[in-house]
Amino acid sequence: MRQPSVTARRVAAASVSLVLAAGAAACGPKDNDAKGAGGDSTPHKGGTLTVLNATPQEDFDPARLYTSGGGNVPSLVFRTLTTRNRENGAAGTEVVPDLATDTGRPSKGATVWTYTLKKGLTYEDGTPITSADIKYGIERSFAPELSGGAPYLRDWLVGAADYQGPYKDKKGLDAIETPDERTIVFHLNKPEGEFPYLATQTQFTPVPKSKDTGTKYEEHPVSSGPYKVVRNENDGERLVLERNTHWSASTDAERKAYPDKIDVRSGLDSAVINQRLSASQGADAAAVTTDTNLGPAELAKVTGDKDLASRVGTGHFGYTNYIAFNPTVKPFDDPKVRQAISYAIDRSSVVNAAGGSALAEPATTFLPNQKSFGYTPYDLFPAGKAGDPAKAKELLKEAGHPNGLTVTLTHSNAKDFETSPEIATAIQDALKKAGITVKLQGLEENDYSDKIHSVKTEPGFFLAHWGADWPSGGPFLAPIFDGRQIVKDGANFNTGLLNDKSVNAEIDAINKLTDLDQAAERWGALDKKIGEKALTVPLFHPVYKRLYGKDVKNVVISDWTGVLDISQVAVK
Repeated sequence: MRQPSVTARRVAAASVSLVLAAGAAACGPKDNDAKGAGGDSTPHKGGTLTVLNATPQEDFDPARLYTSGGGNVPSLVFRTLTTRNRENGAAGTEVVPDLATDTGRPSKGATVWTYTLKKGLTYEDGTPITSADIKYGIERSFAPELSGGAPYLRDWLVGAADYQGPYKDKKGLDAIETPDERTIVFHLNKPEGEFPYLATQTQFTPVPKSKDTGTKYEEHPVSSGPYKVVRNENDGERLVLERNTHWSASTDAERKAYPDKIDVRSGLDSAVINQRLSASQGADAAAVTTDTNLGPAELAKVTGDKDLASRVGTGHFGYTNYIAFNPTVKPFDDPKVRQAISYAIDRSSVVNAAGGSALAEPATTFLPNQKSFGYTPYDLFPAGKAGDPAKAKELLKEAGHPNGLTVTLTHSNAKDFETSPEIATAIQDALKKAGITVKLQGLEENDYSDKIHSVKTEPGFFLAHWGADWPSGGPFLAPIFDGRQIVKDGANFNTGLLNDKSVNAEIDAINKLTDLDQAAERWGALDKKIGEKALTVPLFHPVYKRLYGKDVKNVVISDWTGVLDISQVAVK
């Protein structure tokens, strides 16, 4: 069972303002091109970069982190077989080698993947990194006491479903072979053309067995990246990183490692973070945030200040907010009712409720509008900017509801501008024009999550959202629409309970492709095919707007993460 990305799962806690960003083709706006404020914009080595965050960097162990592309702060310490390309915009959605010499060599129909490590790789103590260390790092991520990472390896590796990690089973996983110190081979249950994306997850970080301290490893994990951990207080609330003198830029084309020191301070109020970044006093002049956005009111103030406006980074991430239907609940079992609601939606009012056009972009496709996802433009139930209540009424009449109908919309009470009351009210107002009376059912965040992710309690009509674990259509469409991923006694994300053999078969066929551009085209076509079933109503893709300090230079924001990449930042 694939879980939503950590970004998706934790975003509500990260900020009271607009949350997760959308995937838009136009990333890397002009305000990022300045590469930072100040007189000399040329990045130099030295200084301390401060990171001001709302959410602590908990479980700082590569086995326990749920990251994509290696993560942001984690990527400074943990190198992986592959990683994300550290470039602005769409170029940043590409997978590139990290510890490995290439992105992987598939064989036997993409059921076997082979990697060769670069020469000269060492840990923070100067000892060499070997393929056996990567195998061990992956195996320890299966240990129950180190749970939390992505579940793909348990699903994909041959014989891994019941493996309990090396503390209980010292034999290890036969599905991972290390014929020599620089070669590692993975044997998969089925073809997986996107394995290079998976190899960016921190579970692929090398861990020296002799230095493994189990659940205490997070206090001082052995660095393979440009920085090492020197302080970890209150489970990641304060994290201090200093240079790893044994890291060599000659083996790492992605991380710039300009600052001498990284000081991560978390558990801060979002409003305080933005105030400190705005003022840029003292150490805050060389500060950034990796989890706190500007809200509508804050953005309005920033826009009116030329200096502050020049210090706003804009980013997009593969993420969609949508209405979900449960077709086993009346009247949503009738496709015409679902289509009527699709026509009635006023996306302009929804976008306004999400903070305005600067913070949200209207969506008519389930896939985010980025090439890497396979974005294929379509609008199957064109509602225009303000909805088409006349067409909606026509469909309701055909469905046997000439006098309209009354429905209940379930949403979260969390102040996240995604699934919260503001969005629900905008939908309520739009549907009223089509003769649909919407009663709102607001639930506290935990109750809302439990209700919509259980097959037994899933409502017929509710707000939902999804973010991809990597920039591809696979981790976007499969968890939501693959019938084999319906979980009846656990967390279920296939909200429409779709189990269409042709859809399942196409997912399998695309997964066999190792040409990711070709796969993207197929994901886009599948998105449109599924969209015809009207099981969801795509609403909008949120946009990140984040301040950074006045002394911060070399701002890089890719479409993979949608946020400033601290591995590229300079403060001098």
